[in-house]
Amino acid sequence: MLYLRSLAFNFAFYLNLIVQMIFWTPYYFLAERRQVWLVPKFWVKSSLWLYDKIAGARVSVTGLENLPQGSYILAPKHQSFLDTIAFLPYIPDALYILKRELTWIPFFGWYILKMRMIPVNRGTRSKALKAVVAATRAELARNDRQLIIYPEGTRRPPGAEPAYKWGIAEIYHRLGVPVVPVAHVAGLYWPRRKFLRYPGTIEARFLPPIPPGLGKEEFMERLIRETETACDELLVAVACGQNAPALPESAVRRLRELGARV
Repeated sequence: MLYLRSLAFNFAFYLNLIVQMIFWTPYYFLAERRQVWLVPKFWVKSSLWLYDKIAGARVSVTGLENLPQGSYILAPKHQSFLDTIAFLPYIPDALYILKRELTWIPFFGWYILKMRMIPVNRGTRSKALKAVVAATRAELARNDRQLIIYPEGTRRPPGAEPAYKWGIAEIYHRLGVPVVPVAHVAGLYWPRRKFLRYPGTIEARFLPPIPPGLGKEEFMERLIRETETACDELLVAVACGQNAPALPESAVRRLRELGARV
């Protein structure tokens, strides 16, 4: 049953994406940029509805009171494709930094360009970082936007040793805005590089914002400590709860380190 429900959801998910892209195209490209946020947000909400109804998994987000007004950086743990979309409905005017190759994809790339995301040419790292910071600062100042950035850069399995990149400290230092860490264990339910979608309730937390003005090392220590502590709490809660999904070896190893029974 798990395989059938996973297969059915994956088919419905991508069909929903294609149909909505085509259906919304006239409105999306003729309306003002801020107005058309309803399109991607509606797609996310409908996708999560399908996720619930077909795969039996729902996303529960807490800590909304921790989201500041105006511009800030949202820094989610990166474990799954799910965490790239699930928080979008809660963000007024999200801004993503992404590979410029994504803007070359028909329809999808055009949608990205419409929302004035920041494409990056991953050539010389120092030049790319300067360009990203300059473009991001301009967008935040002009439109009061919220930058979504994944501190570890690439998806990591639940429980894996943290691998935070120094780039977020540089961006935090140069932009001078709060950073809101986001903890979750979505990778247990929507694993990376697998088509299986496990049922259950996926808990995610917006943690208290880290204020601007800290030194880079102090900021990184606080970001890692607060994010990983909350992720460990969520991992233990899932493992000790009823109907826990299949745990990857990285999660089992981490649970043993935390002294939890698995």
